Amino acid sequence: MKELLTYLIQNLVDHPDEVSVTEHETGGGTTFEVRVANGDMGKVIGRQGRIIKEVRVLMKAIAQRKGKKVTVEVLD
Repeated sequence: MKELLTYLIQNLVDHPDEVSVTEHETGGGTTFEVRVANGDMGKVIGRQGRIIKEVRVLMKAIAQRKGKKVTVEVLD
């Protein structure tokens, strides 16, 4: 799932080489932390958060099929 999230984010931004996705296992599931270049933050979040919201919905749907819980966070 990390590879899919990385692929999605890299195709949204102008600087795909600066995309970093880290995965943390927690008791409640998996947390993916996404870091992008400063100028690309708006492209990942989108207007009123629509793009990141849809990325989260997609990742949760994939995780649910596997019986897991996933959260996606965008960090500065």
